[in-house]
Amino acid sequence: MYFASDNWAGASDQVMAALSSANDGFAPAYGADDLTRRVEARFSEIFEREVAVFFVATGSAANALALSLSSKPGGAIFCQDEAHVAVDECGCPEFMTGASKLVRIQGPNGKITPEGFAKAMSAFQEGFVHHGRPQAVTITQSTEIGTVYTLDEIAAIKAVADTRSIPLHMDGARFANALVSLGVSPADMTWKAGVDVLSFGGTKNGCWCAEAVVVFDKDKAGELEWLRKRAGQLFSKSRFISAQFDGYLANDHWLDMARHSNAMAQKLADAVEASSTARLPARPQANETFIVVKKARIPAMREAGAAFYEWPADGLAPDQALKADEELIRLVTSFRTREADIDAFMKLL
Repeated sequence: MYFASDNWAGASDQVMAALSSANDGFAPAYGADDLTRRVEARFSEIFEREVAVFFVATGSAANALALSLSSKPGGAIFCQDEAHVAVDECGCPEFMTGASKLVRIQGPNGKITPEGFAKAMSAFQEGFVHHGRPQAVTITQSTEIGTVYTLDEIAAIKAVADTRSIPLHMDGARFANALVSLGVSPADMTWKAGVDVLSFGGTKNGCWCAEAVVVFDKDKAGELEWLRKRAGQLFSKSRFISAQFDGYLANDHWLDMARHSNAMAQKLADAVEASSTARLPARPQANETFIVVKKARIPAMREAGAAFYEWPADGLAPDQALKADEELIRLVTSFRTREADIDAFMKLL
């Protein structure tokens, strides 16, 4: 009953087999090997255009490096109030961008709205040095509360970004989960909707430690080689990150794993809706399910082996507000979640 995070799930057998295969013999270091070249080409196939790809080991590194590409003195990066870059990355984006300012925007359902974004950006008057200047906007797909931006919502945010000529970054830590939820192509959800740079996540969906910064205009990726090296993210035996993506992307394995984890979230939501001992504020759109439970049940559930996190309830709709004896918890399903795990968890409720 491990619902604390999809990071707990380990790596898939297919990814581990690819790692083992890459361990055979010798290969040039620092990404100069044939496997890395092949996987880079595979990314271009997936996104239906030639892209620049930079492999790193962590999502925080991918986000910070992606945002550092647009660094400028006095820069302001706009993000949703609960975004991972603002809450869970220990100042890494600010550090890696040379002290750019994160401007946090409140918005419904874990999302930035075009109106909220435009209002936040209007505080930075053109050419007024004292306030600083817009640098980039970042959205999380899927969001920190498990919702998914539609293609129209992404395009609308890009339209506002274009009024000040700043790039749109997508934090795709759960990119595959959002993709299969929408049922669209990777190209549709990124550059065709206006995304300029993507943090492509693999770790939460079956890789060991594999993330990538994908730049959709290769002419704008020139500094990333240097930025990645300076950040300590250019691995000498980098073929082992490439190998993970090789196994991950082969035969749509990444999409199959995401479909499974999303389906398990739906099953969990169905069970909660049928329960008299918990309630569901909203249906999951990816692989994160948030439920309201009695506080008194939590210690016994943990004692019985259930792993999950309590979650801030500020974003709940007024009609879903917590009672004094209630707690909001987050349950994250993964490619390794079994129906039996859900059944056992529900029995605890």
